[in-house]
Amino acid sequence: MTPHPHPQAGAAVKAADRAHVFHSWSAQELIDPLAVAGAEGSYFWDYDGKRYLDFTSGLVYTNIGYQHPKVVAAIQEQAATLTTFAPAFAIEARSEAARLIAGRTPGDLDKIFFTNGGADAIEHATRMARLHTGRAKVLSAYRSYHGGTQQAINLTGDPRRWASDSGTAGVVHFWAPFLYRSRFYAETEAQECERALEHLETTIAFEGPATIAAIVLETVPGTAGIMVPPPGYLAGVREICDKYGIVFILDEVMAGFGRTGEWFAADLFDVVPDLMTFAKGVNSGYVPLGGVAISGAIADTFGKRPYPGGLTYSGHPLACAAAVATIDVMAGEGVVENARTLGATVLEPALRALAERHPSVGEVRGVGMFWALELVRNRETREPLVPYNAAGDANAAMAAFGNAAKQQGLWPFVNMNRTHVVPPCNVSEAELKEGLAALDTALSVADEFTE
Repeated sequence: MTPHPHPQAGAAVKAADRAHVFHSWSAQELIDPLAVAGAEGSYFWDYDGKRYLDFTSGLVYTNIGYQHPKVVAAIQEQAATLTTFAPAFAIEARSEAARLIAGRTPGDLDKIFFTNGGADAIEHATRMARLHTGRAKVLSAYRSYHGGTQQAINLTGDPRRWASDSGTAGVVHFWAPFLYRSRFYAETEAQECERALEHLETTIAFEGPATIAAIVLETVPGTAGIMVPPPGYLAGVREICDKYGIVFILDEVMAGFGRTGEWFAADLFDVVPDLMTFAKGVNSGYVPLGGVAISGAIADTFGKRPYPGGLTYSGHPLACAAAVATIDVMAGEGVVENARTLGATVLEPALRALAERHPSVGEVRGVGMFWALELVRNRETREPLVPYNAAGDANAAMAAFGNAAKQQGLWPFVNMNRTHVVPPCNVSEAELKEGLAALDTALSVADEFTE
């Protein structure tokens, strides 16, 4: 689709937004949201006709890009057939979505509880774990994000938790492995893995194993920095959970549905959790949908005992029809394979080449269509390009980098001192190269802030 300028319409949209829309995670008077006129594939555009290549996939959810015609058609067909229906009934779109998801989850995660998104999937997974074990505490990692609802935000390990941290939610945080900024003075991935597992087991010992219901981990942490865990770590967590009767929850809200070049990131590590949350890529975000994939043992807990939880829109027909169509598109068009292949043959080599040219790039890490560049002031000291949780003038370097990318027609994912490279999983090689060229230019601006 060719963008057509219509600045007057854009001004009206912007005015209504500023008058009435309350934006998340924002100081309302300090933001200037872009008025978006349309989107297609890997691109979106504003009312001035300027087009952007989206290297954010929305909020890392448009795994098949914008406006895929087969998914749009499926939503239209479902709307004409049965727009909505209560969750207590068996509905074709809901049943088929559950079947297709269960057919791709690892192990015996064969029961699907549908939610409206990732945060409430985490809420219900932790509730299931507590009821299953009869225990109260849940452990989660620093450098994590699990959602904005009350339990999910307390589980989150980044600064967005602080304002809402009640300190009474039964949450204990621990350090997960991250060799580049190791908390364990490790020099190798093997050391980092061993010491992180020892730290986790020590935390469990001091908290009291019999008080801990679950450990929640993002399989590959997303917003917190795309730190791919070292070999053996998730398997080690699985062993620790089995040892102490703790439920192992993997959060695949961002990493799932092709993002890492596998249907689920758990497949990269040959590990099966007891509960697994999903959302975002399950239907490319076209209609809000999330869920929990449940193991046989936990499902049996609620075989004759009612599960005390639910949502009015659980398994909404429009959302489930979008999920069915999205999974069919991903399977039929080789979207998972595309993310795996182009990630390994195009994206990774190009990002590593950028790191060699730009002193602002301290580390490149990721897998599939899920990459992060850690930007630093000094490669030797690894001092971040901006301070942790920087705002205002302290964030000037990252703001300048982001603006430079946008001037090149690239919409970047910027978080703290990192830029994440997370285009749609069906992005083309030509689109990747276009975005990488723009990223190259923007990194030259970041270089100006290095020592």
